[in-house]
Amino acid sequence: MKYTTYIGLGSNLDNPIKQVNDALDALADLPDTTLVNHASLYQSAAMGNMDQPHYINSVAELATHLQPEDLLTELQGIENQQGRVREERWGPRTLDLDLLLYGDVVLESEQLTLPHYGLKQRAFVVVPLAEIAPDLLLPDGTALAELTGLFASDDLRRLC
Repeated sequence: MKYTTYIGLGSNLDNPIKQVNDALDALADLPDTTLVNHASLYQSAAMGNMDQPHYINSVAELATHLQPEDLLTELQGIENQQGRVREERWGPRTLDLDLLLYGDVVLESEQLTLPHYGLKQRAFVVVPLAEIAPDLLLPDGTALAELTGLFASDDLRRLC
């Protein structure tokens, strides 16, 4: 069975625009997976430790036969290939790939939480996601369109 999934992409080190574009290429090459669509690139301020460069963010839509844990493993492999080092929570990074949604699956495991725990609170996720899936209903029944109005227009800057 094929599942529609959404992946959050972010980078603020080592040419972030290139990092995100390279990640989109890598997502398109995943086994048993098709890159269906992706949002524009957006610039956002860093979360947590604010003494770091702004992020470049996007969201990608995939259609995949991979199971959630297998997809997560593939995403972490792409992060590692692009030089991701996990030193500090919300610290600077070459690439961050978050599995935001996996169909209507709700999952809480040691490895993975679906939907992503921060999805509703982050402009850099909600706005690009709404760009490519404006009519999306989250597994809890929340309309994504309801969330987009919660963020100030200066939270993000659309680049391309």
